[in-house]
Amino acid sequence: MEAAVGIVAQRDNERAQELAATLVDALEREGAGVIVDEATGGAIEATAAPVSAMESRNLVVSIGGDGTLLFVAREIGATPILGVNLGEVGFLNAVAPDDALAVVTDLVSQLDETGDVDGRELTRLQATGVDEDWTLEPALNEVLVHGPRRGPGGGATVEVCVDGQEYTESHVDGVLVCTPTGSTAYNLSEGGPLVYPTADALVVTQMAATESMPSLVVEPDTELTLSISGTETAYAISDGRNRRRLEPPATVSVTLADDSVTLAGPQANFFDGLDKLE
Repeated sequence: MEAAVGIVAQRDNERAQELAATLVDALEREGAGVIVDEATGGAIEATAAPVSAMESRNLVVSIGGDGTLLFVAREIGATPILGVNLGEVGFLNAVAPDDALAVVTDLVSQLDETGDVDGRELTRLQATGVDEDWTLEPALNEVLVHGPRRGPGGGATVEVCVDGQEYTESHVDGVLVCTPTGSTAYNLSEGGPLVYPTADALVVTQMAATESMPSLVVEPDTELTLSISGTETAYAISDGRNRRRLEPPATVSVTLADDSVTLAGPQANFFDGLDKLE
């Protein structure tokens, strides 16, 4: 088969663009069909397309930090993604820039031979309205429900129910539900636990609760609902970007998304990443 590859470079990052150009040249010499994101295409004069159009590719390479990979993952659905790390920590981006050419060409050779690539499946979350018909884009890190703003006078009352039973109800800045992937992100900054990447679990963490309960670790197929009241405005947010304005009282259901994300190629060392956290 002729492998179809997409490459997305971190916006306005010359180092990422130069690496993208190197990969394009090498892969095209090997007979692969390559497109880059539109911003990168303008910088390196390569065939370009919107990132969302890369959903039909066999492999997408994300060059940048974990934030770049999260953006790409939102756009390409279940398409396998390889992260090249230009950031500081890199829990998702396992490949160093100096190794990128060898790793990507090896994966393309594997695609040509087998039609598939090795990888690890990452769980995603889906937030939906219980009383309203809406659904947010799937979250790789976390779903957050919060009041109109953080800090004094800005929170709301949020009841957390687990399989229909109340776990806690308190005035909070917000409540988040995270995957193991997201345990090192917003969850960790709010005092939630670290979760090993391959653990089969979700975590519920309150933010600045007046009646605080410990973070709760549950099985992935648990039915979780977050009911928010005591404020005129609230929000449900997926991975810090996709958001839905709520008019409390409102209830949000958080479940596993139908499609996971395939993280292709070598996997990042979780403990090395922890060493880089401040």
